[in-house]
This record gives sequence, C-alpha cells and structure tokens, in this order.
Amino acid sequence: MKAILLEEKGGPDVLRIRDVPDPVCAEDGLLIRVRATALNRADLLQRRGLYPPPPGVPDIPGLEAAGEVVDVGSRVEEWKPGDRVMALLPGGGYAEYVAVAAGAVMRVPEAMTFEEAAAVPEAFLTAWLNLVELAKLMPGERVLVHAAASGVGAAAVQLARELGARVLATAGSEEKLRVVRNLGAEAVWNYRDGSFRQWVLEQTEGRGVDVVFDLVGGLHWSDNLASLAPDGRLLLIGTLGGSRVERLDLNDFLMRRLKLLATTLRSRGVEEKARLVRAFADFASERLRDGRLRPVVDSVFDWRDAADAHRRMEANLNIGKIVLRVT
Repeated sequence: MKAILLEEKGGPDVLRIRDVPDPVCAEDGLLIRVRATALNRADLLQRRGLYPPPPGVPDIPGLEAAGEVVDVGSRVEEWKPGDRVMALLPGGGYAEYVAVAAGAVMRVPEAMTFEEAAAVPEAFLTAWLNLVELAKLMPGERVLVHAAASGVGAAAVQLARELGARVLATAGSEEKLRVVRNLGAEAVWNYRDGSFRQWVLEQTEGRGVDVVFDLVGGLHWSDNLASLAPDGRLLLIGTLGGSRVERLDLNDFLMRRLKLLATTLRSRGVEEKARLVRAFADFASERLRDGRLRPVVDSVFDWRDAADAHRRMEANLNIGKIVLRVT
C-alpha cells in the first residue's frame, strides 16, 4: 500500500508518499480501507520529531480515519466487510489501509461523508474524556473553552452544550467567534484583546466558571486560575501557549479547592480507549445522526497535498478540522 512516511524530521515538505507493507488484520481487529483522515496538532509535533509514536506503531502520522472495513479478525462478530466506520488510532491514518482494534471504531451515520466522519474520533473523544470522565461536568455548570474554533474546541463546545452546561468560549478572530457562538457558546471573547479573567467574572456574576477546558497552557495559566469558581476543575489538554508558568502558588488550589486534571488520549491503552469509544458512542450516535453533534470541517485536501494542509494548521488559519482525502 501507499502511506505518508516520516523518513526525516522537519517542515511540511518531509511528508512523502511511499510504498510500505500492507498492515495485517489481528484476530480481534479490523482492516480498514482509509477514505479520509484528519490532521491533529500531534501530527505536526510528530513530523518535527517532538512527539514519537507509541512502541509498535509505525512512523506514519494520523490519529483518526474513516473508511470501509475490508477484513475482519476471527474473533470479531460486530463488524463485517463493507461497513462504513470511523476509527480512533494510535497512528497510521495517513495511509491507504490501517489495521485497528475492533473496539476503537464507531459506525458512520448514513448521511455523513467519510470526510466528515474522519473529523469525529480524536476531537470528540478528547472532549468526552475530559468533560465527562475527568471533570464530570454537570447540567447547569459553566465551562470556559479555549481555542474553541479548533477541532477539539468545537467538539467541546457542542458536547458541553448537550450535557446541559453553559458555555463561555475564547478564540482568536471575529470569524472564529461567530462560528463558536453558532455552536452553542453563550458568550465569546477574542483572546487577542488581552486578559479574559474580568470578562469571565462579569459573565458569571463574579463567581467564575466550574470548568476550564484548556489547550493553550502556560499563556493562560494565571487567568485560568482567576477565572475558576470554588471547587473548579482546570482541564489541561495542550500547551500551545507554552508549558512553563512564571508563578505557581499551591494556596490557589488549597484555599478554593481547585483541581488540575491533565491528560492525553494517545497514551491510553487499547482497553481504556475501547471503553471510552463505547461510552461516547452510546451518548453520541443518535446526536451525530440528527446533527445535534457535528464535526466542523475547515477544509479538505487531497492527501498528496498533505504538506499544504500542515502549513494551514501551523498558520492557525483553520476553523475546525483539516481533512485529507485518501485517493
């Protein structure tokens, strides 16, 4: 088969299509003919040599994909060849075929294209893991979502809305803020206007939010803590704005009973991911069918133009997910 290999580390131009051996379907797995895959920030980091794949995973980027099942392991009963599926992957999505554990796939709704489906798994499961499993977000609580026009951020806004929470959101342009408001955010803030802590307090009658969903990290640290209500939970998902903070006072956590919850999805094991996929699918399948939850697709590139897709993400131009069509 053909796949995009990382034969060297560097800029987008190191992404090259090469011939590689076909993946093998395991007894408890599926083999998928990939029709589309979506970009994630982890792909950019992996390309630069800053985020290596887990042991046993080929150096082919791609943490999610959508396509048709072409082979089924002997121990798999739920799926059959021809089924349209979307899959959460440890890597390998930038390829014509990918082998995946059966527990890591979800059915693609009839009305959803493969390009749309490829934009679902990583973004929505990251949002689910953090908002539901870690923060235990409750109806009526307030949540602040940063980078809300990114793929993960847009998923978090929608998921929080469907969980009955009230959503505040930040993004970096007026166009992005319009999209985020249409997804269900009650109030929005352009982070280029500076500190958001006073805005958050004004929106919450001086109390603060119950949950902060943060992909930015160090740049927002002080404002995040100041924006949290007592018993608030800070979800740290990424460090786009740096991984170091100038000031850390543990009394900020002690006196207001705050929690810092930091996690990544890729580092979790096969069984844990399968459990997350089942839980999310039970909640989301009908909502994905009727459009209450929907992937926000920024643009679709032919996978031969993966370098241009990476450049678009690196320039922070995308609103939602950038997708590669595998032809």
